[in-house]
Amino acid sequence: MTDLTLLTIGVTLLACLTAVIGVHVYTSGKAHEQALLERMSQTGQLALPGRRRRFAGVDRRLRRTTLGKRIERKITTTGLDLTVGEYVVYVIAALLALYFIVGSVFAPFFGLIAAVIGLWGANAFLNWQVLKRTEGFINQLPELTRVLANATQAGLALRTAIAMAAEELDDPAGEELKRVADQLAVGRSLDDALGDLVERLPSRELTVLVTTLILSNRAGGTIVSSLRNLTETLEERKETRREVSTLLSQVKVTAVMVPVLGLGFLMLINSMRAGALDDMTGAFAGKVAVIISAGLYALGFFLINRLTRVRI
Repeated sequence: MTDLTLLTIGVTLLACLTAVIGVHVYTSGKAHEQALLERMSQTGQLALPGRRRRFAGVDRRLRRTTLGKRIERKITTTGLDLTVGEYVVYVIAALLALYFIVGSVFAPFFGLIAAVIGLWGANAFLNWQVLKRTEGFINQLPELTRVLANATQAGLALRTAIAMAAEELDDPAGEELKRVADQLAVGRSLDDALGDLVERLPSRELTVLVTTLILSNRAGGTIVSSLRNLTETLEERKETRREVSTLLSQVKVTAVMVPVLGLGFLMLINSMRAGALDDMTGAFAGKVAVIISAGLYALGFFLINRLTRVRI
């Protein structure tokens, strides 16, 4: 090697090392800054600013509509840091990208079908987030009942016990109970606050817990023993739900793999002869066949999920 080559390699390695050190120093500084801001906000020395919201005009218009209110209710239940306007704009952008990408890879008609499926997927994503948050809350119910039982046994009122549980438990239970505690702090009744909680996170376990708390608050009685018995029952149901979910995991994967195999067959056909999908969707009979096939795949996906839905 010549001296110029060695010099070039040495300068390149030095530049890479400097870049790595610079990135490390920058990330460490940002982490220390964020920790300092959070510590100052907790002590009241600094009000931590919230995230800047985008598409405020779109959000204001959508909130006045029935669809916007429904989307807002779902987003609030999921706990996502999104506004209605941001969600709708992001969904429209994703649908356009999906249409052009699928249309360029397969055929324009398939791009239209992909956009329709993507529109369904946007709503399914919110429903999945709601279900995920509900499942997370259900898994925390045994710990929640244990905290409430210990607090009430110590002589604390039920409202105080709920506020204490909101501080001790992690999300999503901590955040949801904080909403209940805030509603109770402004004078709302216990029945209404817990009723809203059941509407946000509908489940049998939570309904039983809320009913127990409301009846004990109205008529009095041995709430501690009721909560301890409920804790044991919820622990058993939690283990049963985990076992059922493990047994049905393979079937749920099959429900996803069947449409993926259909997509793979389309790619195989298009790779065998370029333009085959364009020719197929260029005729009316081909479009009808594609729509029927997509409907059958969707029906199979729906039926498999329906059959594997076990109520415990």
